[in-house]
This record gives sequence, structure tokens and C-alpha cells, in this order.
Amino acid sequence: MVDVSPYGSWPSPVTATWASTASARIDGAALVGEDVWWAQSLPEEAGRTAVLRRDADGTVHTVLPAPWNARSGVHEYGGGSWAVDGESRLFFVERSDQQVWVLAPGEAPRRLTDDADVRYGGLRLSAGMLLGIRERAGRDRAVVRIDGDGAGASDLVAGSDFVAQPVLSPRGDRLAWIAWNHPDMPWDRTVLRVGRIEGGTVSEWTDVTDGHSSALQPEWVSDEELVFLDDTTGRWNPWRVRLDDDASRTPIAPADADTGGPLWSLGSRWFGVRADGGLIAVRTQGSDQLVAVDAAGAVTDIDIPATSWLMIEATVGHRALVSGMAPGLSGIWLIELGDAAGGPGSPEVSLVVGETSDLPGERLAEWMPPTRPLTVDGPTGAVHAFVHPPTHPRTVGPTDERPPYLVLVHGGPTGHEGGVADSKTLFFTSRGIGVLEVNYGGSTGYGRAYRDRLRGQWGVVDVADVAAAASGLAAGGDADPKRLAIKGGSAGGWTVLAALARTDVFAAGISRYGVGDARALAADTHDFESRYLDGLIGPLPAAEDVYIERSPLTHIDGLRVPVLLLQGSDDAVVPPAQAEAIRDALAAHGIPHAYVLYEGEGHGFRRAESVVHALESELAFLGQVFGFDTPGVPPIALD
Repeated sequence: MVDVSPYGSWPSPVTATWASTASARIDGAALVGEDVWWAQSLPEEAGRTAVLRRDADGTVHTVLPAPWNARSGVHEYGGGSWAVDGESRLFFVERSDQQVWVLAPGEAPRRLTDDADVRYGGLRLSAGMLLGIRERAGRDRAVVRIDGDGAGASDLVAGSDFVAQPVLSPRGDRLAWIAWNHPDMPWDRTVLRVGRIEGGTVSEWTDVTDGHSSALQPEWVSDEELVFLDDTTGRWNPWRVRLDDDASRTPIAPADADTGGPLWSLGSRWFGVRADGGLIAVRTQGSDQLVAVDAAGAVTDIDIPATSWLMIEATVGHRALVSGMAPGLSGIWLIELGDAAGGPGSPEVSLVVGETSDLPGERLAEWMPPTRPLTVDGPTGAVHAFVHPPTHPRTVGPTDERPPYLVLVHGGPTGHEGGVADSKTLFFTSRGIGVLEVNYGGSTGYGRAYRDRLRGQWGVVDVADVAAAASGLAAGGDADPKRLAIKGGSAGGWTVLAALARTDVFAAGISRYGVGDARALAADTHDFESRYLDGLIGPLPAAEDVYIERSPLTHIDGLRVPVLLLQGSDDAVVPPAQAEAIRDALAAHGIPHAYVLYEGEGHGFRRAESVVHALESELAFLGQVFGFDTPGVPPIALD
């Protein structure tokens, strides 16, 4: 029997507590013999990142116990916070001091570096050497070698504002790495460099790319041959270069899809090199596809449940670990590639980390929304989005009512959504609230031309695109045009506030650690993003008038609908002053709002209690604004 109930008030077993723990945050993985190692954020332990190991029998062991926390602060976003060698020695960056430690089997953790005002990240074992990125005073960066016996770190090479993804040749006498300078971001322009190591440092280097494109992730195939990613054609694709001739480069299985993405995290990898010189790689065109490429360039699709946030975490011989998100599950899959893709021993896929968490007394599959892509026309071209409609196995909405929708705006703004419904999406869709994820102009996953639509146009193109996507959904009869809410974090919060102030499409907004004042952001944010706005808006001081005009704080008088502001007290990327300035302006204009500050949280919420409270606050806020009950969720007071 099917019940009829108002949208938003459907009874749901998807609690905020379940949603906060059902989708694990994976931070790297490794193969050591038959064992799988990985790092995972634990919301129930204040969001600390633990390192775990699954042995050949399937037993899971905690390698790095509390209170240790493997989390790097380089670039504020970290990445590459741990590595493990063949002797099962764990090297990790401890969050509390940002130093490199080692944990050998049967021993206590031992510190390997002891440097004041220094942060480490991007750890990688390469040709028997532990490499990393050292960041001093939040800005001075170098590729370093870290001594495993505790003699500290020594510089290999610097010479640019930013360095990333270092890797040694098999002989250990050459270093390849990615470098770039202000005002570029790594998805704008980088250079691939190769240098010879003499006397413990890189004595000289050669620029393999010309610095006009975004090169990423060098990997050695032999002492004279590299594979790397570049977007000279408009899409990130793999390329091969031989260094023993004229360093000419050749494409590897080029495709109208991206193998590559925004280098927010130092640990990001989009392909791995197989034992035969072939590749396993991620291809992104909206959603992600995993492929195997043999040494001759033949491509075979690998069927894997995950189609979003795919990363190649490790490749050993013909085996690979791939992390990603599937409907209702984030996990790690082991890919056994065999001797050749598509032939005898074609790829075998098995889930090794993560499990589908069925709801109490329910089959999760019955609650998964039938997600579909949506493309609408925007002022500057096509706008891509994913629709997650309200879904309930036993309840429907009234026939004369259309559902409310929550329009999600990703951060970055050089971010991306792959169209997979996670546990937090189910929190809303199971209650009769649809979710629309918009990949507005500026998003990755659709090629350089699509992301370049935002250059100089932040606060214009993103706002127009999310408004067009939401309006298009409503015009098609799928959503109530009077009950469209918009939610986003960080740069997504900027778009939320700007869309509320500059359009009449949305009836409510939720900003998580959002940007309200572009000038204040340029002055207060960290070094990695300190010149990001040069490309998004324009360089200061020449473009100061544009910064003022674009900032949502300037146009609060155009905002007429309720707003929920959620903020972490320790956010160094978008400091609390941004949200508090918006709060004060809303209060001065008499606009209903609520402001919640989460102590101890940074740029993104990791503690279970913060995640739970934020989700419940969002639901209560929507219920109050749109006029539906929220059973089991306490109300929120709007000032």
C-alpha cells in the first residue's frame, strides 16, 4: 500500500547519524603484498584520519590508532599524508605538528623531522626514497627527501611558488615534478620538469612542457620514458615522452574526456602504469569511467560500480586499487588486470574496502533515487547537472503538488559532481525533497573550454548557470518553482549568496563557509588561493571595482529570502569573518536567518556531531521556510 504525504514530510529511516557515517572519506590506499592499506576519516573520532590494513584473510587492523591523526596541512587541503614501504613501515604526517613520523611494526611512532613553522605533505616512496613537499611559513615550498632514520629532510629542488607530484626515475638519478607560479592555479598553467640529481640535489632541470597548459602527474615507465597528463588539446589526456631523443611527445589513446582534474589534493592520481607499460585510467565526461589501456593503445572499459570521485590509488604489476563513490557506497576496489586488457584474464573487480550499509529494517536499493543527467541552455552555453528525484518505496506526494528541490552548488569553483547519490543526498530525497547537482561553467569534467567559461566571470556565469538549471527543471514540471532552495559550500556558498541577491529563482539559501566579500577573501585567505581571484575576477588593485560589484555583501538589499549560514571556527580558507559579515548585514536588513558556528571545525565539517547537526539544521530550515513538518528533527530558530 502506498501512502500519500506532503513532500518534505515523508517518514524516513535515513537519519543524519546514519548519513554522517555511511559514506567514508578515503585518503589514499596502497598494496603491500596481499594486504590493502588505506586511510579513512572517522567522524565518530572527531574526524581524525586513521590508517587501516586489510590482510589476505579479510581481517581489518587499525595501524595508526588514536590519538594519532594522519593529515597534512600543505596548501590547507593537504593530501599525500602517508606512505608505506615493503617492510610495513608507515610514514605519516601528524596533524598536530605537521611533521613526518614513522611507525614500524611492534614499535611506537618516532618523529623523523622537527622543523618549526613547517608543514609536510605529498609523501611518496619512489626508487627507495621517501619524497615529500615541504611548506615553510605557509608559502616557501620545495621537494624534499626525508631520511627514514630521523636525520630530517633535505631539499631536492625548489625554484617556483608551488611544487607537486615528485617522482624518481627507476635508477633514482632523475626527478620529475610539477611546478607553477602565482597567479596561476594548477588547472590553469603548470610545467612538467625533469632534473638530474647530483650531490643530493637537482643540479639542473629541463622543462618538458611549455607552461601554457596544465600538465599533471608524471610517472616513469623506464629511465628514459615518462607518461604524464596534459590538456593541450582541450582535454586532459595521457602523453608519452622519451627523454633520450628530442623529447618529442605522443598521445596515448586520446579521448573526448578528461583523464585528470583539479590538483586540490597533493595525493590525487588519475592513472597508473601497469607492468607491461599500459595504463589503468579514469576518464571523466560528467560521470567517471574506468578504462584499461594496453601497451599498444587499445582501450577496454572496466565495469565498476563507482562512477564518481574515482582515483587510481596504487598500481603494482597488473593490480590496481581504485577509490570512488557508487550509489550508497564509497569504497576501494581491487582491479586484477591480467596480462592484457580485453583478452584472457580480462579485468576482475572486487570490493576490498567499504560496504553498503543497509538501513535498519530496509533495503538501501529501494531508497536510491533514479538519478539522471540534465542539460539546459544557459546564457553562455549548455549547463550540465544531475537530478536526484524524491524517492520512497511506500510514500508519494499529492498529485496536485510538485516537490521542493535543493539545488547543490559545488565548491572550488573548479570542482565537479559526478552524479552519484551519497548518503547525504538520500537524507533529503527519502523525505520528499529532490536534489539537483549543477556543474556550472567553471566546473571540471567537461574540458578546458567549459571551465574557462568562468575566467573573469565568477559571480556572473555561475549564478546564471545555476539559475538556468533550476528554472529548467521547474519548467519541465519536475519541481515546484516556488520551493527551490540553493545550497553550497566555500565558493559554492558565494554562488548561493550571489544567486539569492541577483535572481528571484530561489526561495531560500544555505551557505556553508561561503564567501561574501571578494576583497576580504583576497586579503585574508591562504597563499595557495591568494591569487586565485586574479583569474576568476581580475587582478587587484585594478579590478577593485569589479570585486565590490560582484560581492554578495554589496547586494544584500537585493536579498529577500531566508538564509542559513554554517561555519567552522578554525577555517583558514574562508575565515568566519566572511559569514559573520553576511550575518550582520542580514540582521541589519531584517532578513530571516540563522548562523551556526562549529567550534574546532575547519574548511569542511569532519566531526560526527557537526555533520549531524548541520544536516538536521538544513532540513529544519527547509521545513520552516517551505511549510512542511520535519518529524524527529528539532526546529531551528530564525532571527
